[in-house]
Amino acid sequence: MADFTPGRKLAPRPPAVAERLVAATSGTIGAADTAAARMPDGATLTGRLNGVLGTTKTPIKAVVIDAATGRELFAKDADSPATPASTTKIVTTTAALASAGPSHRITTRAVRGDGDSVVLVGGGDPTLTVRPPAPDAGHPPYASLTDLAAQTATALKAQGLTRVRVDYDATAYQGPRTAYGWKPNYLPDGEVAPVSALTVDEGRVAPGERARVQDPPAAAAAQFATLLKRAGIAAVAGRPARAAATAPKLGAVQSPPLSALIEHLLTESDNDVAEAVARQVAISRGAPGSFTGAAAAVRQVLAGLGVADGVEVNDGSGLSAANRITPHALARIAALASSPEHPELRSVITGMPVAGFSGTLSPPRYTTGQSLAGAGYVHAKTGTLAGVSTLAGITADADGRLLAFAFMAGDGTAPVDPSVLDRLAATVAACGC
Repeated sequence: MADFTPGRKLAPRPPAVAERLVAATSGTIGAADTAAARMPDGATLTGRLNGVLGTTKTPIKAVVIDAATGRELFAKDADSPATPASTTKIVTTTAALASAGPSHRITTRAVRGDGDSVVLVGGGDPTLTVRPPAPDAGHPPYASLTDLAAQTATALKAQGLTRVRVDYDATAYQGPRTAYGWKPNYLPDGEVAPVSALTVDEGRVAPGERARVQDPPAAAAAQFATLLKRAGIAAVAGRPARAAATAPKLGAVQSPPLSALIEHLLTESDNDVAEAVARQVAISRGAPGSFTGAAAAVRQVLAGLGVADGVEVNDGSGLSAANRITPHALARIAALASSPEHPELRSVITGMPVAGFSGTLSPPRYTTGQSLAGAGYVHAKTGTLAGVSTLAGITADADGRLLAFAFMAGDGTAPVDPSVLDRLAATVAACGC
């Protein structure tokens, strides 16, 4: 059994711990300060982690590194590729922040088309909505299709137009709407919508429903026509179109900044937002807005950061069972995102769920037994597919040293209990060794 340092006090609430880790990764505490704490002894940590690994027959690949120096403290098949599941989102978000930047916003426009047509132009905003803003949403307001319709109706009336056809332009994205390695049931089960540059409320057939529409751009245009009618414009849904570069603008709305989108998608493991964010990497680099274009662009950005080795992906969300990432790659990217030298990547850390408190690490995880020692200290992204469970992120150990880790369990052939990964992360967090 692992030694969890009896008497160690846990944080009474997550914000205090989150602020400590965020401060350590945003430059408020210098790199020298975060590295001043004693580094764990690798042999001792290895013994404790092997004690946890010995309690399961599930194959687990794992690594723990010192975040400041990159020094390896524990490794088990750490350079062997594994199915990452949703820990792929760490890769996607790091590349997006490094390329498009944390302040980048995605624009949805309405412009004049041919004759009496209006063209609704999607830029890939995954949070475009017809719902009114929620006062307690905990995020900046999402772009409103209702607001865009009001702007458009005002502009049309000023031009003397009261009857229009609503065409739609989703050409910012190209290629298939599903990725290589996705299971056929993902769309019918509502795991993700068909990936499109123009989608309203993540393509759900109704608010709160898992089911998605088959053609998100056409559905968006139909909703926009309905909203224009309410604003006094006789509108009918039209057809696919490509807006002219010089088309007069009728209105525009923007998404929250990329940093906010990334915090949401990591905390909640939102597949739709992750795929949109991956496309923003491609678009920012002038590459095709497709699955293959995004995957290539993500790898190029990671190569520029020096962390591309061990990363092969086919999507941005991690739903693809064909993705392969090594534990070393995930840990190195998490460490990079935690570095005060890369404040632009800060949202990767602030978006990771806090063990025992938020997102996909909410209770009952990290509330009992050997995992409790990690509550409030472990910031990590989870990943789950059939026969696969992964966990990657950072934690401060009992001495205050910042460590990065990745634990990747299962080979897709048998069920996996994620609690063993929680125990491994808690062992790292508790190590004052």
